[in-house]
Amino acid sequence: MEQGNQQWIGTLISLGVLAVVLTLRMRKMRQVRPLKIERLWILPAFYGAVLVALYTVHPPQGMVWLYAAAALAAGCALGWYRGKLMTISVDPKTHEVSQQGSLAAMLFILVLVALRMGTRFYAENEAGVDPDSMITMTDVLLALGLGFIGCQRLEMGMRARAMLAEARASKS
Repeated sequence: MEQGNQQWIGTLISLGVLAVVLTLRMRKMRQVRPLKIERLWILPAFYGAVLVALYTVHPPQGMVWLYAAAALAAGCALGWYRGKLMTISVDPKTHEVSQQGSLAAMLFILVLVALRMGTRFYAENEAGVDPDSMITMTDVLLALGLGFIGCQRLEMGMRARAMLAEARASKS
């Protein structure tokens, strides 16, 4: 009985923290922030380096490579879609590029977080979960994350560069 109560308390604390983080993020999302196009590559490069390091230390085995490749492709599609949901604007006079998050983009992340929490809850409560299957899940989710982050940034950068070039051409 005590084990079940601890799990519920842990889940409630996680949901509370998630609610606070999302509330703060929603508030910050309404603000228009500068978009530094030249820095969009940094986070995907860092994440990619971490992924390569982890895959070097403990490489995926057999079919896990295929699952990771499929997750990478799915992450690319999801990241590209989320990147399209971000509002990007260019000031016609100063050519300052800015971004503003959208409610749809935030809801998209909320759905992904809910899926992750559901998967984690299932894995923790499923009797006899093999440690190798947890490593496999981690390898696949790392690939999904790389595709998501990389393609979101790629889409935003391509769109911002095109908008900036258009603004500069119209000023000439």
